[in-house]
Amino acid sequence: MEFTHKPVLLEECIQALNIRPDGVYVDGTLGRAGHSREIAQRLTTGRLICIDRDMAAIDAAKERLAPWLDRVTLVHSNFSELGGVLRDAGVAGADGMLFDLGVSSPQLDDAARGFSYMQDAPLDMRMDTSVPLTAREVVNEWSYEELRRILYDYGEERYAPAIAKAIVRAREDKPVETTLELVDIIKSAMPPAALREKQHPAKRSFQAIRIAVNGELDALPPMLKSAVDGLNPGGRLAVITFHSLEDRIVKRAMQDMARGCTCPPEFPVCVCGKKPRIKVLTRKPIVSGEAELAENPRARSAKLRVAEKCDNFDI
Repeated sequence: MEFTHKPVLLEECIQALNIRPDGVYVDGTLGRAGHSREIAQRLTTGRLICIDRDMAAIDAAKERLAPWLDRVTLVHSNFSELGGVLRDAGVAGADGMLFDLGVSSPQLDDAARGFSYMQDAPLDMRMDTSVPLTAREVVNEWSYEELRRILYDYGEERYAPAIAKAIVRAREDKPVETTLELVDIIKSAMPPAALREKQHPAKRSFQAIRIAVNGELDALPPMLKSAVDGLNPGGRLAVITFHSLEDRIVKRAMQDMARGCTCPPEFPVCVCGKKPRIKVLTRKPIVSGEAELAENPRARSAKLRVAEKCDNFDI
């Protein structure tokens, strides 16, 4: 695939990371390597650690980052294992880390991966194709209660009970095998008014199943803690989210780590000793401007939050 994709909020991410030519940086969601290219070409004696759970991304990056491979380390791993990745790479502390969450453009664009509700393909949705759990198993083997829960919790789908019932009913006749089969089942459970909405009727359900297959939300808290642990004092953490569930987790985690003393207000002096670990640099998340939205409609829901590790916290 030709490299033509411009990554979301590129200039804003580069500014947020405050890149030094001799610094150590982490791109925890390599994807199509768009952010990594911009970071790598700004380094001289510095180093960039690129992580992705999708081996296809790692393989493609060898070509896309070819001019800078002397300063790049490619790692096939889940960013929830960030602490171990940094130890294995011999990184004592990083000066900046970037995480662009959710499904990547190559994964969406490759119909065979089963992420898209617009193209027919086997139900898969795995970001890491070496793991066993697929969307087919979720759709055909998970109970009605489990399906309803993930559709509501992960997709914020108001018709979750009806859709879960329709899936269970359909699979009694034969297994649901493809993405467009699933789309038809989802549509059959929704009222006519919902089918006329601007958003595709299967979008929320596909999001929910994808999150369940890949354990995306479960991976966020350990990643965020490990990221702050692994930053040098003054190092920057930049996180792009694409839906409210991710954004809430990131926002709350940053707020919690930015909070100092937790003693009751009636205490005359602090006895807890808790100090802020980070300073949040974005009071409101950074979003794409009109020019980027015209070029890349997928950027519409992107939100960038940035924090800096406090100087009073060593790694």
